[in-house]
Amino acid sequence: MKIYLDYNATAPVLPAVRAAVEPILFDTPTAPTGNPSSIHWAGQAAKKKLEEARAQVARLCGRRPSEVIFTSGGTEADHLALFGVLLHPAQKHRRLLISAVEHPAVRAAAAALRQKHGVQVVELPVDPDGQLDLLALEAALQLPTGLVSVMAVNNETGIVSPLSGIAERVKAAGALLHVDAVQAIGRVPLPEADLLSFSGHKLGGLPGAGVLLTRQPIPLEEQLLGGPQERGRRAGTEALGPIVGLAVALDHALLHQADEMKRLGALRDQLEGALQELPGVQRVGAHARRVASTSTALFEGVDGDALLQALDLEGIAASSGSACSSGSLEPSHVLLAMGVAPRAALAAVRFSMGWGTTPAEIDALCRVLPRALAQVRAAAGHRRA
Repeated sequence: MKIYLDYNATAPVLPAVRAAVEPILFDTPTAPTGNPSSIHWAGQAAKKKLEEARAQVARLCGRRPSEVIFTSGGTEADHLALFGVLLHPAQKHRRLLISAVEHPAVRAAAAALRQKHGVQVVELPVDPDGQLDLLALEAALQLPTGLVSVMAVNNETGIVSPLSGIAERVKAAGALLHVDAVQAIGRVPLPEADLLSFSGHKLGGLPGAGVLLTRQPIPLEEQLLGGPQERGRRAGTEALGPIVGLAVALDHALLHQADEMKRLGALRDQLEGALQELPGVQRVGAHARRVASTSTALFEGVDGDALLQALDLEGIAASSGSACSSGSLEPSHVLLAMGVAPRAALAAVRFSMGWGTTPAEIDALCRVLPRALAQVRAAAGHRRA
């Protein structure tokens, strides 16, 4: 039995998405597909589908179609927000605030802005529950700031940020707010933000499409050059199939959000009940507000990757944290920022669920996990001896 519990990395494609994109990807007679920038009939048919998807995303997210920018994914959307705002000639305050638990896409962009472009970057601390320190945010906003970038839901822990308090303080300071909503979309209500980014494949769409929502008239310095696509803000032929799939997946996620989070919450509670019965296991963010789909735990006395390998041999796919950092021997920066010791942080395993997760799969995980954990601990003790 194969059990997939790594939805935070990518979700299996929804049947509704597959049905919508197959005619586009394979150019069936009923849906001829050209380049949306071409003026002939095939290009205009593609253009129509592109703009229908844009209008659907705008309607679902409460924005105008002109405020929807399609990108290749969440990383590019994050980069367009950060580089686009802070490097635009109209930007007077080249100062960026981020939290200590941001996704590597935002952290790497912030580092490049600081090192290559002289942008002042301030990293704000979080408390042991992974919540941004609002007093530190207030203090940092005493100096003129161009942009504050925070994630709505942490990809490693599922912890939900206090976005209403953050947005209130950012607005009062006259700065812009960018929210990385890659893990939040379809799981919690859409936050208020000047710029908001998310990705299609986390929702059950295809890899290759993301969105940056903006507000007019925020100026953005384009990062990809060479064409007039996306109203001159992002050059390059749009990935029509993944974009249509993103719109379908977003509609499905928002339509079923309440019921799905209730269903997944019950499965998470079942899993965490089993985790509490295991010796030396600590749930991360147990007292914080978290999305229903994510559970991360620290397994004392084991290496997280070794436990993942043991689970993989049983057909269970999970993760040690961010898929963008997989293979790293360094402890999670998110857990370190929350005060977790480096050795303990290396013992983290994340289970993330989604539309295809079933009670039978969680039952199977709960049966396998004690045996796999005992095996890994025994092997670790043997090596130390």
